[in-house]
This record gives sequence, structure tokens and C-alpha cells, in this order.
Amino acid sequence: MTPEASERPAPALATGAPNGVLIVDKPRGPTSHDVVARVRRALKTRHVGHAGTLDPMATGVLVVAVGEATKLVPWLTADDKTYETTIRLGIATDTLDAEGKETDRAEVPEELVRAIESGNLRSALLDAAVASERARCLQVPPAFSAIRIGGQRAHELARAGRLEADLPERPIEVRSLDVIGGRILDGAVELDVRVEATKGFFVRSLARDLARGLGTVGHLTSLRRVRSGAFTISDAIALEAVSRDGLMSVTHAASRALPVTVLDEAGVRAVSYGQRVAPEQMKDAHTCPSAWLDGAPRLVAIGECGTDGWGRVLRGFPVA
Repeated sequence: MTPEASERPAPALATGAPNGVLIVDKPRGPTSHDVVARVRRALKTRHVGHAGTLDPMATGVLVVAVGEATKLVPWLTADDKTYETTIRLGIATDTLDAEGKETDRAEVPEELVRAIESGNLRSALLDAAVASERARCLQVPPAFSAIRIGGQRAHELARAGRLEADLPERPIEVRSLDVIGGRILDGAVELDVRVEATKGFFVRSLARDLARGLGTVGHLTSLRRVRSGAFTISDAIALEAVSRDGLMSVTHAASRALPVTVLDEAGVRAVSYGQRVAPEQMKDAHTCPSAWLDGAPRLVAIGECGTDGWGRVLRGFPVA
């Protein structure tokens, strides 16, 4: 395709406005929205979003997008995530975590207690329950969650006593699941678990389901996200330390999170006019969403290639 004379390339990026990605180590207490509000105040901009909600009780990696980087959120949110959590067995709560009201108590099987006391955490009961959760492909979300039911958040309905049934199962995939520790403190039986799973996985539901597989009940007492896609806790900064200096460039963030395709000048020009990109104008083309860079390198678009080899723009980025 040849650009018409009336067509204009993408506008240049406005100067002065902050753009980039922050990897925040969220503390226990604030909501993810609270973190976004803090970043807005610190950077003096309204254009802030996040890629994957963390409950108030949870800590760890929260990917925060600023300015032009908010366009990356759909792809950053889709990434797998890794968590480390502690599950207390024998007590259930309505929220499936330590912030909820106790709803039930049950004995913890003696076989599991002995395995924890021995220090080797090996028992047929525990092995079977963990294997079942590793194989899980459908999961019932917690009633106290942000999922919308008929236009209302599930947690709003649950608190009002108007949630009459479990939420529908949702497809998920567990990449890995390991019990990495356990203890008995003041009669409380706890398991430390590390889990890597796909988008939409609820660790609180894991606490309920793993405990059920062990023949008891349970809830989370701690939850820490140690990885969100390409970003780990080693990349994170404290919420109090948020500043422009901590921003990762949009190009760097996209290049870490997605496969990279480099465009030649003709390809960059085609992107600026919203046109498809010819196969010969791309190096290392991918059929999945990819970070399209120019030779600088600089992010010009998120794009993907079709079966015919031609690339199409999924989201364009202004020329710096």
C-alpha cells in the first residue's frame, strides 16, 4: 500500500511527561489502586495503571505503567506470575485469607502433622494433594474478589450477603507448584508453597483447594508475588522510593516482556501510517505479539505477523 498524500505519520511524543514502567515492591496494607494513586502523586500525572491486582494483604511485584507505557498493560497483564505463600491449615475464613472472618475449623490429618514434625514433608497424602493441584485446569475464584457479576463486584455482593452461589469456574494452568516448608507453631499447622500460574489464578483459592485435598480446611496468612512475567522482585523498588529516576523506559520494558522484531526504515514508515509491514521489512518476525523496534532501537509498535508473513500493528507508539 502507498500512503495517500493526505495521510500523516504518528505524532511525536510530548516532552516533559513521564513515560515508563515501575516495578514496585508493594507493602502489605494498601490496595493496588492505592499504589497507583501514590505513583500519580509522586510523578504528577494521571496516566498510571497497573498490570495485575494484588490483594491488600499481599506484597511483592506490582508492575506499574506510566504515560505511554499504559498501552503495554494488556500484554504485561497476560504474563504468568510466581508467588510464595503460607497456608494455615485447620481454619477456614470467608475471604480465604487472614483478613476474613473464621467460618469453619477441622482437624489436620495426623499423617501430615507427622510429616511436618519429621522435617522431610513427605507423605502420600501431601504428595497426592499437591499432584491434584498441579493438574488443575479449572478453578473457582474466591467470593471476595473483583470479578464482576451482573455489573457488580463479587466482593460487594458477598459483603451484602447477596452472593447466592459459588462463582463460575475459570480456566487456569499451574506451571509449577512445590511445598517448600512447613511448621507447627502454637498448635497451628502451616505450609509454605511456591506456585507459578497463568493469568487469573487465585492463590487464595489454592489455599482452599489444597487444604480440601488434605482432608481439612485452610486459608492464606501471607502472600508475596516474586515474579510477574519478565519482572522479578530483584527489579522492584520500595513504594516510598518511587520517582522518575526509577522508571524503566517503554522500549526496555516491552523488549523484556515480549519477543523483539526490528524494522527497517521502510517498515517504520509503514507503521507510522498505520499500514501493514512487508516480510522483507522485518528482522526476526513473530506470529505472536512482539515489540517492534526501529534501528535506534526505539519502540514503534506492538505488532504480530500473519500466516502470509505480513505484519500488522496491534498498538502504535509515538515517535520520540
